[in-house]
Amino acid sequence: MELDITQIQAIIPHRYPMLLVDKIISLEPGVKAVGIRNVTAHEEIFMGHFPGNPVMPGVLIIEALAQTGAVALLSMPEFKHKTAYFGGIKNAKFRQVVRPGDTMKLEVVLEKIRNNVGLGKAVATVDGKKACSAELTFVIG
Repeated sequence: MELDITQIQAIIPHRYPMLLVDKIISLEPGVKAVGIRNVTAHEEIFMGHFPGNPVMPGVLIIEALAQTGAVALLSMPEFKHKTAYFGGIKNAKFRQVVRPGDTMKLEVVLEKIRNNVGLGKAVATVDGKKACSAELTFVIG
């Protein structure tokens, strides 16, 4: 299943400038989501991070992954109209710089869902190369 930006906004509450997923190219509710983030030079963050050397902050890469995972969780009927919050981030590793013009592929596989807590493995890639990986914990509120 694919989702466009308006369908994503119907699932997660994020809006500009904090909505960091442009589309979902694959979705299995409660199992997995694969999203796309097109990084552009027009984003305000690049005015200060860093002038003359624009680099997407790692924390925003993690947030984009978390939003992708939230779509996988919140697309489940029992979590409809809820919010997914960070419960934890483990083993985050950054392996490649992400710059304007890059397209990040965001993949989150949910490994465990128990009550209102979900655990997922997340990977962001650019041109097939791993840019970031982490284990994310979501708390549904």
